[in-house]
Amino acid sequence: MSGGIPTIRAFAPACRGGVALRRVPTKAFGLALGHILCDNCRVSKIHKSAVSKFFAGVSCLALIGTFSACGDNVDPSTSAGASRASHAAGPNEFYGAGASSQQGVVDAWISTYQKKNRDVKIAYNPTGSGAGVTTFLTGATTWAASDSPLNDEQVKQSKAVCASGEAFEVPVYLSPIAIVFNLRGVLGSTVSAEERHLNMDAATVARIFDGKITKWDDEAIKALNPLIDLPDVPITVVRRSDKSGTTQTFTSYLKAAAPSDWRYEPQQNWPNDVGQAAKGTDGVVTTVSQADGTIGYVDAAKRGNFGTVSLKVGKSYVSPEADAVAKVVDASPLRQVPKSSNRVVVDVNYGTDAKGSYPLALVSYAVACSAYKDRASGKFAKDWLGYIAGTEGQKVAQDNTGSAPLGTGLSKKVLHAISRIDEK
Repeated sequence: MSGGIPTIRAFAPACRGGVALRRVPTKAFGLALGHILCDNCRVSKIHKSAVSKFFAGVSCLALIGTFSACGDNVDPSTSAGASRASHAAGPNEFYGAGASSQQGVVDAWISTYQKKNRDVKIAYNPTGSGAGVTTFLTGATTWAASDSPLNDEQVKQSKAVCASGEAFEVPVYLSPIAIVFNLRGVLGSTVSAEERHLNMDAATVARIFDGKITKWDDEAIKALNPLIDLPDVPITVVRRSDKSGTTQTFTSYLKAAAPSDWRYEPQQNWPNDVGQAAKGTDGVVTTVSQADGTIGYVDAAKRGNFGTVSLKVGKSYVSPEADAVAKVVDASPLRQVPKSSNRVVVDVNYGTDAKGSYPLALVSYAVACSAYKDRASGKFAKDWLGYIAGTEGQKVAQDNTGSAPLGTGLSKKVLHAISRIDEK
């Protein structure tokens, strides 16, 4: 702090890749904030009313969520009308928090939605799935985003937040989780994007992330990649430090596909102390990029120029592409829930051996109440979720992140669940 002006570098996670913010004069939290300027993103003006509302029941870290102009925000000019007119009343300010994997797509959805709903202000805080659901359960946000479905305790807790009934989740974003690596011996300047792949089976991936394989020229990796001259370089695992639905998906795959080599149960917290920990998807991307020999797991939309692992499925190897994820999701059953519940949960078959399927499939959810305690929130949630899960919202997601759209059958169930939100 200098001259009574607080430093704002603490808000770097709100910007693309955790890039540090420039120092711009602002006032204390209790007063109106000035302009916040991120490297590589535009200026966003934050007003006192928005900040004070978002702070109700939320930790100071949640302030990052109000900087919706930062990060990967885009403004797709080719998209048609974003939504029917918003019914939200009052100040028209609504907040969401959760999965960092959804940051890019939520920014795109906000941009297109607000083109036709200019009186609505939406902000999203990519705190991670676990933190986002926790914040939602305090009543501080209108919706949450999570890479894993709600557990029984969370559903029970939601009854105290929702006006009636309970919270529910619906899938809105389908994407591969890519195992990415930074290895100069394989990613030389003369190597094409198509050649930036290594083949691995689930057992090899499990042994790497459990610290059992520690060199890139290990015989297990070489046997699966006989035409590649692998370097004698130590492997540095990069995994999430925060409670993450992406981690739960990754560990679910390892447990289902390599049970003999992965001794841990699926979970949102990383189960061992192997390698380096990084917060959020962007934190993993940044850490992997900083050293030779690193390997991590991220939403495929964030793979950039890293090398990626093609996973062995049956007798062939499948790369992390949207159409390969769609095959897995379409063939996976829905979880059985009571008829009175709006929940739509996909039980992904991570152990699939179906040809052309990529089993490391991220099914990311939107979490909302079946009924809200205020009319404006209920009307917004129904309209917003209907937009992002609908035809246009899914097209925006495809165009901006390369995600897979919801299949026809799944889409009908999701939209039906959303239509049952009580607006009264």
